[in-house]
Amino acid sequence: MGNDDEGGTGNDTGVITRTKPKLKKPSLYRVLLLNDDFTPMEFVIEILARFFQMNMEQATQVMLHVHQNGVGECGVYTYEVAETKVTQVMDHARKHQHPLQCVMEKK
Repeated sequence: MGNDDEGGTGNDTGVITRTKPKLKKPSLYRVLLLNDDFTPMEFVIEILARFFQMNMEQATQVMLHVHQNGVGECGVYTYEVAETKVTQVMDHARKHQHPLQCVMEKK
C-alpha cells in the first residue's frame, strides 16, 4: 500500500509540473537608452530620475554607462510597462528637441 501512495505522489507531481506552463510569469523586457552625440547628459539624468525613479547617483551612473558603452539598461518590466516607458521617454525627448533613442528588448 505504501508503494501505491508513493506512486500516486509521483503522478501528482507530474500533474503539477504539466500545469505550470499555464501559470508561467509574463515575459520581461529590458528598457534601453542609446547613446548619441547631441542629447545633453543632464537631460538623460532627468529622464532616468523622472521615468525610472532613479536617484541622482543611480541616474548619473546609468547615464555614464550609456555614454561610455553606447547603450544602457534603465529597467526591466512587463511588456505593457516597458512599452509605456519607451513611449514616455521618446515623447519627452522629442518635446525637448533631443534625438535620444529609447528601445525595449525581450530579456
